[in-house]
Amino acid sequence: MEHNLKDIDVRFPLGALVVVTGVSGSGKSSLVGDILYPALFRRLNDSGNLPGAFRGLSGNLDRISRVEYVDQNPIGKSSRSNAVTYLKVYDDIRKLLSAQQYARINGFGPSHFSFNQDGGRCPECQGEGIVTVEMQFMSDVTMVCDACRGKRFKQEILEVRYRGMNVDDILNMSVDEAIAFFSEGEEEYARSIARRLQPLVDVGLGYIRLGQSSSTLSGGESQRIKLAYFLSMSGESGRSPREKIMFIFDEPTTGLHFHDVEKLLKAFDVLLAKGHSLVVVEHNPDVIRSADWVIDLGPDAGDAGGRVVFEGTPEDLKKKGGTYTAECL
Repeated sequence: MEHNLKDIDVRFPLGALVVVTGVSGSGKSSLVGDILYPALFRRLNDSGNLPGAFRGLSGNLDRISRVEYVDQNPIGKSSRSNAVTYLKVYDDIRKLLSAQQYARINGFGPSHFSFNQDGGRCPECQGEGIVTVEMQFMSDVTMVCDACRGKRFKQEILEVRYRGMNVDDILNMSVDEAIAFFSEGEEEYARSIARRLQPLVDVGLGYIRLGQSSSTLSGGESQRIKLAYFLSMSGESGRSPREKIMFIFDEPTTGLHFHDVEKLLKAFDVLLAKGHSLVVVEHNPDVIRSADWVIDLGPDAGDAGGRVVFEGTPEDLKKKGGTYTAECL
């Protein structure tokens, strides 16, 4: 059921954590994803998808230089995409491996450690580690590549080692293991890799493997990898400190343990400390309690939704009561 959201007025502060709440079907995603994001994107870029019906945007919009919708779509179209390629950390890992003596002697450059380019990757599986056998009358069968035994690279590339580990060993490390491994390296370059991986831990993804295919990641994991990317970029030199971004998230705590929700909130704090704004569609009580401003939609779902039943701080929401969100808090 389409909500008549153009008849509501929504106000919220910039440079704050704004949480949009309400029961499922109350119009949260329609308001944020179908109206606010495309309308603001077109305002800032003079292009983009048409938003849903709305009366207008007003306020200190000059304080926003960019808007980013951090959704749960996969981080890459190729099965070779993974967290470290998305964060651009794999470029540094490839450079570190190509700097090893065995690699220099044999003329192996960073491109030889890429599973997206010919040279070092396995020619049979094209760096996939698996091969797909097409079956005429049945579903296709996927098998581990016989040539590389699932290691993705030629044997001579696997002979290159950094502190005893080859590229396959490194890609099979968890993020937590990789941070410990590179932190113990003597080279500052290696320790910088560990620092660049830290945002993945900060969003509760220390358990994923560096080379884990994007196709095996859940929507929530993909969304948090995107958040980790922005956290890593926020401290990067060369980026304008004046750039203020509005980040929009749709239920980022999906599938998170409550300990990891705390990590996610700390990651939000890092973005807020940089002067960015966050608009989050969320049901999680801990996130709602941590908000600077709450917009509660309802009072119910479908035809009974699409109205603002509360705007203000979480404390005032609890005092006022009368909504499902207030009862939850």
